[in-house]
Amino acid sequence: MNNENNDEEFPFDEWANLARHDPRAFESARRQVLQSLIESAPLTQRRRLEGLQWQIDRERERADNPMASCLKLSGMMWDKVLGEGGLVDNLEQLAGVKPVNEQPARQATILPFGRRPDQA
Repeated sequence: MNNENNDEEFPFDEWANLARHDPRAFESARRQVLQSLIESAPLTQRRRLEGLQWQIDRERERADNPMASCLKLSGMMWDKVLGEGGLVDNLEQLAGVKPVNEQPARQATILPFGRRPDQA
């Protein structure tokens, strides 16, 4: 499966046929295309993209079936759009419709732990 040329329409029928007839080859091609896309991103974005893909892969593994996976991933996307600190919040802040949320600095109590007797 070669999907390098972004000017062409996504070959949905080819991918669907591959998934139906050779799921392992489909998964391999899917991973290859995703890895290529991540590697083509600017260095400043790669780590974030790799982390996001890792989250997606874990959700897919945990799902009982493809529909459950789809629903979970759809929910994750909507959280990034509509959730607190999501796209809509940020756009409203940029437009001046909503005040910028200034989050207070995190505070924590640091607990001193003494050495265990066996670590003298």
